[in-house]
Amino acid sequence: MITRESTGYRPALSASVSYDGADTGDGIIAAARDFTADFLAAAPAGGAGPVSRDHLDLARLVVSELVTNAVRHAPGPCLVLLELYEDALDISVFDRLEAAPVARAHDPRRVGQHGLEIVLAVCESVSVEPQRTGKRVRARLSLA
Repeated sequence: MITRESTGYRPALSASVSYDGADTGDGIIAAARDFTADFLAAAPAGGAGPVSRDHLDLARLVVSELVTNAVRHAPGPCLVLLELYEDALDISVFDRLEAAPVARAHDPRRVGQHGLEIVLAVCESVSVEPQRTGKRVRARLSLA
């Protein structure tokens, strides 16, 4: 469901999608990337203006990395929430694992496990918020 609002600090456009966790493979990750692309394609109707191709690619990358962490490390379903502001996109992934993800030290020899490192590098901020049943990982991507 996509909603539009134009007041104060509320997002101009927001949408969420839930993945039940039955498919623990790449299907959920690809679906989340496609959901993000479709959401940002609707951005001009939300009043924030068109999102550049570079920002679209970064948003898809961040969603991919956060959903990958949820699918690989947390049991059960996950929820992706996108909130578009005039100059930023908040990407939230909710999952059932209480433990916060931990970024590893940079190591170019390490194969894989660079997801959170990438998210931290491209986003303005990243936070982990405890929830009643798990956590919310929120990343803010600048669109300026």
